[in-house]
Amino acid sequence: MSQHVHEVVARLRTTRGDYDDVEVKSAAGGLPQSLASTLSALANHPGGGTIILGLDEATGFRPVQLSDPQALKQGLAHKARSFSPPVQLTISDAEVDGAPVIVARVHECDPSAKPCRITASGTAYMRGYDGDFPLSDLEEQAFLAARKPPLFDRQPVTGATREDLDGDLVEAFLRSVRERDPHGLGRFPDDVELLRRAGVTLPDGTPTVAGVLALGVHPQEWFPRFVIQASAEPLPTDPAGSRARNQTTITGAIPRMLEDALRWARRTFDTSVVSAPDGTVRDQPAYPYIAFREIIANALIHRDLDHWSAGMAVEVRLRRDRLIVSNPGGLYGITVDRLGRDAVTSARNARLVAICQHARTPETGARVIEALATGIPIVANALAEAELPPAHYIDAAIRFTVVLRQQVVPVIRPGSDLNETELRVYDALAAGTRSVADLKQELNLSAPNTRKALRELRSRGLVEQLGGQGRSTTYRRLSE
Repeated sequence: MSQHVHEVVARLRTTRGDYDDVEVKSAAGGLPQSLASTLSALANHPGGGTIILGLDEATGFRPVQLSDPQALKQGLAHKARSFSPPVQLTISDAEVDGAPVIVARVHECDPSAKPCRITASGTAYMRGYDGDFPLSDLEEQAFLAARKPPLFDRQPVTGATREDLDGDLVEAFLRSVRERDPHGLGRFPDDVELLRRAGVTLPDGTPTVAGVLALGVHPQEWFPRFVIQASAEPLPTDPAGSRARNQTTITGAIPRMLEDALRWARRTFDTSVVSAPDGTVRDQPAYPYIAFREIIANALIHRDLDHWSAGMAVEVRLRRDRLIVSNPGGLYGITVDRLGRDAVTSARNARLVAICQHARTPETGARVIEALATGIPIVANALAEAELPPAHYIDAAIRFTVVLRQQVVPVIRPGSDLNETELRVYDALAAGTRSVADLKQELNLSAPNTRKALRELRSRGLVEQLGGQGRSTTYRRLSE
């Protein structure tokens, strides 16, 4: 356990922030109230997560003195019973920089019992890449739907006919099947029979959900939110009040949406001129197009197709320092830590994946997907060649998010460079409110040095002043 904690803390100090499966609290003044939402979110998170008590994020994850570790552990165990179903914890002791900390391993709730919610309020939480969020009614439905195998891509599209399939896409699909699988699916000479056996249509000729999404003329006639919503953060040179740039909604069948998404990227990504060792120069986009293509293809094909997600789109957000692609529906049959490491293929929408293996983009004739577990390695290699950080994958069980960053920019915490006096004052306030006189006596500091330290802590948003203007003045740490 100690080795694991040391690795986690080293990772936190490098990135200067929490991870989606790790939460750190100082707990210097007791169990934080925010632990309730964190316990629910981590219990609902694939693989669970870890809570570390006794480290202060504001000062670079530096250990703080825990007044009563045993009481904290008892409090954690008691709080875990205030959920439905109860949160399962494994609580242990560890050390960081020679100081004791408490490590609580939050075990993932059984999928058949999700979502885990706070009993008193009935609220359930999910873990995002930037915090804990209460589940909406639709998101709660997603957890309930996940208890059954997903077969939504095999359902008929009521009201659709063979005429609602795109002739060019169907022709390219049939040609690919017969060329690449001549002794399997491609051995059926009749087009109607081949389409039926491929799951594009049903025996009565009605197209399936998978058939319409992959090969339809306009799938959004039946699935209005099966789209890509893309936008970029405004540039400093954009007019005042601009909320977004290059905002667009991409529609069509999956092969056409994939091509249009790449067009958007070419219009929107910044480019720089890069010199090669042989003296040639080339334009390099902010993010490799091939990596973006793989991420978008995965989002379109593996998104959830249940009723709860019918109103949700694939979202693409380009910010100045990162690119975020998110789709409804978490990973299926695989965990984040195995992505790109094992030659494992897993599909939420098996029928859709099988069709898209033979679907072709109309302009370039490129395959939509390979379905050989090569997509994540392609992303990793492209980012490495572009000297960009690895992709960050966040599986929130009902939403999957990929974050690409331009560069790792250290986040400077407000207390990461406090001097010794400021740290002593900050630590002393962990036990409760103090006056200047209290701190002076407790820490053997002069009044001017105490006040100077308090001014610095207040300016950094770490401490607040209570009273003043004729009333007794005390100071306290801001709650975490």
